[in-house]
Amino acid sequence: MTSLERASWLREEIARHNEAYFVDDAPLIPDGDYDALVRELRELELNHRELRSDDSVTGRVGARASLFAEVRHREPMLSLDNVFDGEELTQWLHRVARALGRESNELVYAVEPKIDGLALSITYRDGELVSGVTRGDGRVGEDVSANVRTIANIPARLESGAGLVEVRGEVFLAREDFEELNRRQRREGAKEFANPRNAAAGSLRQKNPAVSAARPLSFLAYQLIDGSGTYTSHLETLDQLGRWGFLTARETTREVGAPNVVARSSWFEERRHDFAYDIDGVVIKLDDLADRVRLGTTSRAPRWAIARKFPPEERMTRLVAIEVSIGRTGRATPFAVLEPVVVAGSTVSMATLHNQDQVAAKDVRVGDFVVVRKAGDVIPEVVRAVVEPGKRRGAVWRFPADCPQCHQPLERRVGESDTYCVNPACPAQLRQQIVHFASRSALDIEGLGEARVAQLLDVGLVQDVADLFTLRAEEIAALEGFGDLSASSLVDAINAAKSSPLRRVLIGLGVRHVGPVAARALAQHFLTYSAMAAAPLEELEAIDGVGSVIAQSVYEYCRDRDNVARLDRLRELGVALREPEASVAVEQTLAGRAVVVTGSIEGYTREGVDAAIAQRGGTSPGSVSKKTYCLVIGEAPGASKVARALELGVPRVGADQFSTLLVTGEWRAVLA
Repeated sequence: MTSLERASWLREEIARHNEAYFVDDAPLIPDGDYDALVRELRELELNHRELRSDDSVTGRVGARASLFAEVRHREPMLSLDNVFDGEELTQWLHRVARALGRESNELVYAVEPKIDGLALSITYRDGELVSGVTRGDGRVGEDVSANVRTIANIPARLESGAGLVEVRGEVFLAREDFEELNRRQRREGAKEFANPRNAAAGSLRQKNPAVSAARPLSFLAYQLIDGSGTYTSHLETLDQLGRWGFLTARETTREVGAPNVVARSSWFEERRHDFAYDIDGVVIKLDDLADRVRLGTTSRAPRWAIARKFPPEERMTRLVAIEVSIGRTGRATPFAVLEPVVVAGSTVSMATLHNQDQVAAKDVRVGDFVVVRKAGDVIPEVVRAVVEPGKRRGAVWRFPADCPQCHQPLERRVGESDTYCVNPACPAQLRQQIVHFASRSALDIEGLGEARVAQLLDVGLVQDVADLFTLRAEEIAALEGFGDLSASSLVDAINAAKSSPLRRVLIGLGVRHVGPVAARALAQHFLTYSAMAAAPLEELEAIDGVGSVIAQSVYEYCRDRDNVARLDRLRELGVALREPEASVAVEQTLAGRAVVVTGSIEGYTREGVDAAIAQRGGTSPGSVSKKTYCLVIGEAPGASKVARALELGVPRVGADQFSTLLVTGEWRAVLA
């Protein structure tokens, strides 16, 4: 067999094993043998230039780093509306039928698993892969093309004549791949990933494509957009994607009528752990593409598709201990140490207990069996104790009197449920303060996570946030886990943060009560920290979006001796402490108006919602009052805010009207 024939055979063999592993969930050979095939192909291509192929797994590792430029989607990548049980799904199916003027039992649907991954759009032009873009906010995403090319099961080429096509789907980590990745992390002494979805998202959004290539990422395609009119049904497009070499969900079925759709969705729920990848629901889509066009979309979701979300999972495990962690503000939070248990697809060994009152109310004790839930499928929490009949329980847990880190007294403030360590020199507080200062919501210093901060503190290189700007690459390179390149990169990231706008610095400093909205209002009013620090209390209180509580906190912060010294050092070390003047004025459509938002708004983070309102002159207080202009109700809203709005007669606006509200200051409809 010639080298050319051998390379061709290897590519076909690897594709066959990919099919068996990803599609059939039935590997034909051990992982070691599969790795040997990939290594052999890599060596052949290295030794014989003429054998190299752009669509080879080995040819994708060395792609240049993406700059993560923003890319506008040709068609918005919309989200899906949700239902949570068979009854709600049936009601939605009947609404679709009425909208089309048809009987619900004659409509055809595709029912497919809702994979828990990162949404991605891949564009091909004349068969060549030209771009890979994340969902972003649905309209604009990040260009991660270089990293997409490293994903083994994404075809680099389609058959000739494919024209301009867009393939949408999810980047994910198969369960076995995720477990292996964490085993590798443990062997290397690196931090383990919390769950497959976050690991996949973090792996794809790496500035160095070699890092993405080293992670076992996969892609599952669920939508084809080509505009040619060639296809009439969704299932036809899935067949075409499969012929091009894409992985599609083989469990997707064609169901006719509401009863069959509901039954199939329940089938998925019963077998949610039988898949090679995590699923958090099932997606139901009209199969007929012409019917989809007739129904159209809302601003956030198609009317022809729905997601039936599975309920959050609860598991029972043993409570090993109750301990207390100290946050950056000194807040002491009790948490449960558990016998490891798999909840919603990831291993949980710790869970929050919120505060002293919650521990008492739930009466959980060391040695109990407890029910653990992942609140919102993200944050593990202890729900309740499961008392074993006839077994003697442990002692009632008492909140410690002293800080577990600095051993100074803990204090519970009058009228609050939280307990605090009030020692400003507490090492736990200092660590979390620096972590927060470097976090994405603040100065966004890449590479400076909690483990790195703890390492810098342990060796005495930093004792305060200002010390970060004194670090030298050569002293960092001497630390375990660092090299010359990684040390230089960290110093470069720290130096780049010196030009951060004042609003981000204020967030990073952790001034009590100052969140993104107040930080923006203060920064835009004063433009420099010096001007803010010199301002009288009356001027601070008069700023729209600040108020007396925040004003008092800022006033005191700016006059605290330690804070004055810290800011002087930051200024001397080159931190700008200045807010750039906006280059383009935004129309103040919400000037003087208080807009309260409850629940999540598609395409916005919590901070993003507040910033969007503030940018247009409005405020975003945390509670509803008579002065509230309107309450915007997003996904999973707070019941108390909705009830308060009803009580006070405050207008209630749907999340799909948020963009209109920002642009015009008005809305088209008010919720009943």
